[in-house]
Order: sequence, then structure tokens, then C-alpha cells
Amino acid sequence: MRCGALSRSFITIILLVILLVGANTPVASNLQDVGEQRATPVESFQVLELPLNITNVTLTHPKNDSLLKCTLANNSLSRILGLRYLLFVVDSANKVLTTISRTEGFRLAGYSSKTLTFRSPIRLKLKAGYRLELMLEQVVGEESIWEVLKSRDALEAYVSGDYSVVPQVLRVSNQVDVPPRARVIY
Repeated sequence: MRCGALSRSFITIILLVILLVGANTPVASNLQDVGEQRATPVESFQVLELPLNITNVTLTHPKNDSLLKCTLANNSLSRILGLRYLLFVVDSANKVLTTISRTEGFRLAGYSSKTLTFRSPIRLKLKAGYRLELMLEQVVGEESIWEVLKSRDALEAYVSGDYSVVPQVLRVSNQVDVPPRARVIY
């Protein structure tokens, strides 16, 4: 009997120590640094006819700047020189509150991918339930320019839950950025 009471006391002390030590250990969410806590995920709407895919998009706000970080994958042989994107701020009722269109320049070799961070003058204060939606509007390559027709309408339909609207892409020849070796002068 005495041995059973001693073992219960020992177990009680062990549990008390575990609870006290556990109360002082940080929770996983507290281990994130300030930059990660201020990162806002951005959902990207993929346009399959474009030669460029954009994934892993986040908007961070270190200090007074805004940074849009993303991974770009070039699915063409041609080098990509830049893009224009459309960014929506959407409330919990799927209503578009803010529309932002930005153009970014970079160089991405054919059939390669890269994670890029774009400095942006975007100043957003998102409330609970708000989300960000992004779609590429234009991709500029050395030889071609791909333009999404009615991109705003397609993204608005997607945001509202209508997935039947498929964006159309117009591809035109890039007469300005063609490398000199391929330029034809008449």
C-alpha cells in the first residue's frame, strides 16, 4: 500500500513538472519571426496559354516597404523579359475592393525557373477575411508578347466562383526586344 501511495505521489510530481515546463515553452506560432508573421499569401490564377507560370506568391511588409515574392517558371524556349500582373483585394463576400496593376522587368532564360522578389509601392491594410488574388495580364518575351484578353473580367469571374470563364491569350511578335542577330530590316 505504501509503495502505491509513493508511486502516485511520484507520478503527480512528474506531471506537475511537465505542466510547469510545458507552460514556459514557446508555441510554434510564437517562433516565427516578425517578417513571416507579416507575410500575406496570394492566390495565383494560372493562365495555361501563357509561357510563364507564377506560384508561391506572398506579399510581405518589412519596415515601410512592400515586397511581392514569387516563383516564376518559363515554359518556352524564348527568354522572358518581364510581366504585368493584376492583383485584387477581395473581401469575405467575394467583392473586389481594390485593383492593382503593376509591370515588372526581369530576365528569365528559356525552360528555367527562379524565385524573385519585386519591390512594390503597394500599401495594403488587410482586414480579417480579406484575401489577395493575382493573375498575369501580359508576358513579354524576346520574340513574342502574350496578352490576356479581358483579364479583369476573367479574374472577377474566378473570384466570384465562376470557373467557366477561360481567359483567351493573344500572342504578337515583339518587334522591339528581338535580339539584333534575328532582326529583319526591310
